[in-house]
Amino acid sequence: MNLPPPHRAAVLGLLAALGLGGAAGCSSAADSAPRAAEVRESAPGVSPTPSGIASATPTDVGWVQLMTPMNQQAVKLLTLAAERAAEPRVRAFAVRLRTGHEAELSRLRPLSTRMGLPLTDVHAGHDMPGMVTEQDLEAAHAAEGPALDRLVLARIRDHLRQSAQVSRSEITAGGRADARELARALVTAREGFLAELERLPGAVRALD
Repeated sequence: MNLPPPHRAAVLGLLAALGLGGAAGCSSAADSAPRAAEVRESAPGVSPTPSGIASATPTDVGWVQLMTPMNQQAVKLLTLAAERAAEPRVRAFAVRLRTGHEAELSRLRPLSTRMGLPLTDVHAGHDMPGMVTEQDLEAAHAAEGPALDRLVLARIRDHLRQSAQVSRSEITAGGRADARELARALVTAREGFLAELERLPGAVRALD
């Protein structure tokens, strides 16, 4: 991750504690952080970390850097479902959920900027629980009819559950009020969408 070593280690520990997996991938990403960060740390009279990062806890950093790509990947699958799902109610659900996720991203990105975090996806290429993967997207593009609906419902259910779990950790352990406020809004939205998802046509077969 593009963070000074103490923050990188703390974020990796947080992800492992939450059972998110992918720690090895994150570690390799951390090792490839730009050397510019090292220069900033060693330069006389220069603060080693942006003030936003200094005011954030490792939980805040880990949550923002995970939730942003989770939402971005989910939006890709939801866009496909909104266009191609066989069941009209699944298409309508995908449209509403995509709109909600895009609204969350419009708050996550400025929050990341205020915290002094890079806008790059530090989890790119990692198989994280609840993350819609490129393989999921390829499978969705290849699927048709009810098979596509079942795939979308299963992947989005996992995404909603995992992102809610991680956000609850931010609520209880995060240090920034703005991050905790957004996490609370996200959990409330996830709970509502999960309840709605389980009532959709095809949900029983998809979620067995």
